[in-house]
Amino acid sequence: MNYFIGVDVGTTSTKAVLYDQNATVLDQFSQGYSLYRDASGMAEQDPAAIIEAVEKVIYNAAKKADLTTGKLLAVSFSSANQSVIMLDKNFKPLSRVITWADTRARDVANELKNSPAGQQIYAKTGTPIHPMSPLTKIMWLNKTQADKVAQTAYFGDIKSYLFHQFFNTFKVDVSIASCTGMMNINTCDWDDQALELTNVDRSQLPEIVNGTTQAIGLTAEAQAKMGIPADTPFVYGAFDGALSNLGVGAIKQNTVAITIGTSAGVRVVTDHPVIDPQQRLFCYAVDKGLWVIGGPLNNGGDVYQWAVKHLVDASAVKNENIDPYTLANQVIEGVPAGAHGLLFHPFLGGERAPLWDANARGSFFGLSHIHTRADMLRSVMEGICMNIATVFQAVRDLVGKPASVTATGGFARAEVWRQMLADVLNCPVNIPNSFESGCLGAITMAMKSLGMIENYEIIKTLIGDISSYQPNQEAVNIYQNYLPLFKQVEGLLTPAYSTIAKLQQQSTTH
Repeated sequence: MNYFIGVDVGTTSTKAVLYDQNATVLDQFSQGYSLYRDASGMAEQDPAAIIEAVEKVIYNAAKKADLTTGKLLAVSFSSANQSVIMLDKNFKPLSRVITWADTRARDVANELKNSPAGQQIYAKTGTPIHPMSPLTKIMWLNKTQADKVAQTAYFGDIKSYLFHQFFNTFKVDVSIASCTGMMNINTCDWDDQALELTNVDRSQLPEIVNGTTQAIGLTAEAQAKMGIPADTPFVYGAFDGALSNLGVGAIKQNTVAITIGTSAGVRVVTDHPVIDPQQRLFCYAVDKGLWVIGGPLNNGGDVYQWAVKHLVDASAVKNENIDPYTLANQVIEGVPAGAHGLLFHPFLGGERAPLWDANARGSFFGLSHIHTRADMLRSVMEGICMNIATVFQAVRDLVGKPASVTATGGFARAEVWRQMLADVLNCPVNIPNSFESGCLGAITMAMKSLGMIENYEIIKTLIGDISSYQPNQEAVNIYQNYLPLFKQVEGLLTPAYSTIAKLQQQSTTH
């Protein structure tokens, strides 16, 4: 038997999935690490911890495989995007990894967003102006950490740093590069205006390569820690959202992929770049000739976790000896669509698409004496789905109405979520029974890199069984009335977000 290992380098953990040559999952391994956060908006990782996690999960996967009679065909990578790490001339870290979730560049982003330069940059790079992007992060570093920037020889992301540690080569796949706000989507090279804004020289950035590019020749240290042959091809792959599309077979314009994990994302793949005139959506490269259009949302399962923690009856959980999420889902099923006229805007962590406002905050609207904790729980779930629907509608406006939605993520395990999403979107929702879409997408890129497949159509034969959910017309009619109000209230509150954010920041310093 021959093997693939798909590796997904995430925000709080790294996962490795071991596959056979037919893309059947054999086992999976995970290693967690800390995300360092504070009230300023910092969200950083320790690069050494990530190196250790990647080496450990690959070692465990390789140990599970029988490499005495079989061969490890390739290791392929998915990773979170929009990270920045400052490196000295010897590629030693001068900083921790500043992740996508870091919002300290919000003032720089707001200033750029409202300038002609911001509009020009978005049109050329397809990356919305927001503190998540390396473009604004580096501009912020220039203002706040000038001494450290002066020592910086190279700016990398977590994947280019990993590959340098393993192969002594400084390259980045086109997918990750296109998420930086610094790559021109028409030339697939670093954009001159972005370089000027960040005061970064092209030589300080990694070389941009296709996602199917291989690195071969592990350093002796990395080879020893992973326990795999030194000549094993490592394939660069792409960012996690793009690979999730590949991994669920959503590779045509008629299928939208939605992921709801800790955060959420709405994406559709096209064969050409598409720029949103209203700057609501991103346009990123996936691979040669493939682009992904969509929007990332800060607020997904983490908001539901917050709601379950604060709104589920702890005594009932204890007395009935039941998982709190199972109890919450049961409670929600007993509340009618619309939660008796209660709306929830789920912006607990600021918001990316469609607002692109790091100061956005959550709120209940319509709360009255009739409402219970059960109503509030359902409205939280509906608010997450309605927020996704606003991005879904923007995608539909740009590329046309899809025939179906393929949805994955932790939410997809609960029936009430699946049906609610179909009802709110008014679109059939398909749920693959395999949840490891990012790693499956990564090894599909490895298959293409090795010449085993010509295109990604094969992915549809590898997904396995799916469960389908059709919209319930009665619920659809209710949500069609609530969605315009959801957006109206969002628009009314938007001007107040910056004020409440400042007051909250002041309150944490006293």
